[in-house]
Amino acid sequence: MKRLACLAFTALFLSGSAWANENKWNIDPIHSSLDFTIDHMMISKVHGSFKKVVGSVDYDGKDLKNASLASSIDISSVDTHDNDRDKHLLSPEFFDVQKYPEMTFVSKKIKSDSNKHFEIIGDLTMHGVTKEVHLTCDGPSKIINDPWGNKRFGVQATGKVNRKDFGMTFNKALDQGQVMVGDEVDISINAEMVQKKSAS
Repeated sequence: MKRLACLAFTALFLSGSAWANENKWNIDPIHSSLDFTIDHMMISKVHGSFKKVVGSVDYDGKDLKNASLASSIDISSVDTHDNDRDKHLLSPEFFDVQKYPEMTFVSKKIKSDSNKHFEIIGDLTMHGVTKEVHLTCDGPSKIINDPWGNKRFGVQATGKVNRKDFGMTFNKALDQGQVMVGDEVDISINAEMVQKKSAS
């Protein structure tokens, strides 16, 4: 998984002509987010996010079918707005961060249509298990030039995963037949991609 994390940073250091590599883009972490939602006691939802996400996309700005992406998420950056819950999520009963410090996603196929909607099919590796997942996406936006001489575009994506598919089976039965935590996790991604102009 360290190799995938390195891939996510590669485009930052490529050099060549005026642009480092016209097809390489990186996630701008300041303007991107990875959020999730899961049922709590079958009566409400808990919302959380991962604060440290890196990734790179190979995209020529024209044909999504030829695009590819790889991303890496630092599990220790999970944030559900409650320190005790976050510590529990990082424990062996859930993510087991000491053994599995990263989550990765690598695309295998992209299906696009003419209405600014597309689907990314890829492998998600989490908690030592790799499963194929599908992300439904809106975009990409028009590529723009920002005030600092870089190029940017944006994409939004949603998806679902079942935590038990990745070996996270911990739960607790409650008195009235509920369980403490749901199995299905809703994912919401807002990604702003940036192509930085090389310092030539």
